[in-house]
Amino acid sequence: MAQPFDGTSPLAGLARLRDCRSKRISSYDRTGANSDCITFAPRQKIVIADINGAGCIRHIWMTSASQDQHYLRKVVLRMYWDDMENPSVETPLGDFFGVGHALTNHFVSFPLNMIRGKGAGNSAGMNCFFPMPFSKRAVIEVENESDAVFSALFYYIDYEEWDELPDDYGRFHCQWRRENPTKRVDWPKLEGELQADSVRECNVTGDDNYVILDAEGRGHYVGCCLHVDNTGVYTQNYGWFGEGDDMIFIDGEKWPPSLHGTGTEDYFCDAWCYPRGEYSTPYHGISLAGDTKDSGGKWSQYRFHIEDPVHFRKSIRVTIEHGHANNQGNDYSSTAYWYQTLPHKKFPKLPPSEKRLPNKRYR
Repeated sequence: MAQPFDGTSPLAGLARLRDCRSKRISSYDRTGANSDCITFAPRQKIVIADINGAGCIRHIWMTSASQDQHYLRKVVLRMYWDDMENPSVETPLGDFFGVGHALTNHFVSFPLNMIRGKGAGNSAGMNCFFPMPFSKRAVIEVENESDAVFSALFYYIDYEEWDELPDDYGRFHCQWRRENPTKRVDWPKLEGELQADSVRECNVTGDDNYVILDAEGRGHYVGCCLHVDNTGVYTQNYGWFGEGDDMIFIDGEKWPPSLHGTGTEDYFCDAWCYPRGEYSTPYHGISLAGDTKDSGGKWSQYRFHIEDPVHFRKSIRVTIEHGHANNQGNDYSSTAYWYQTLPHKKFPKLPPSEKRLPNKRYR
């Protein structure tokens, strides 16, 4: 039987000899030539991995190219574990690897990274190190929902074959969501004496928050990438978008949530309206920065709960305000990452490709 790492530091467990077999599925040219990629016709779906038996995917690397500048939002990545009918991973390709808005950028974190090089078009080396265990089967498929040819997909899927999967292992999940624009709450103007915004605008339910994850079963949430296009700074005079509190409701609780934060930049382990630009750490960072002068434009930020997973026994609802007390209406999208038992709650239907496109640029 395989002996997986026991949750300690990967370096601490690296010397331990384990009873498993290392395997890879890749896009290498089977003829021995150098055409080491596959292509997709418009609207074509291809299974790139179908693994039988128990095991664990340890690493996924991809790079890609297309004539469609928005292909990273139009190409969909799906993963299925143990013959489940519904995918446990369903997300646009680019968003899965940590940068939204159909863009690529350079950033490095512990489980995900993008390395943007000199390749053609909007391309980058994209890596995922989240472990993905399965007990009897793993299927990975890619679907081109663009009207253009998906001209190149290069990939490695590195995995281990195990004799059996321990009973206490959850399955990896990733879900993409979008609300464009978020529904702005119009708080009533108070008559008479001036009162602070914090008094006028009081969110004590979380009902209108942006939902990052809504899952049922037993598991633990391990983080998200949140993508915000602050168009309102140009059209509605919104200004800084980050005063929205994170609120995580566990096992069906109402109010207050088990985890209540103090602001968007605080949840993403930063402070004071973010630094002037992008930065990367192992567990949190800004993988794409918009206009650092007025906080407008397209932003991607990540927070991974690797050292502090959020546990749930029956359900979890991960939410965040869009502006203080939801007083802003901007473009929010996200990928949530978590582990849980199967079967899972069926995902909301993925919007069609034209509903996933990024907003036009304002500057």
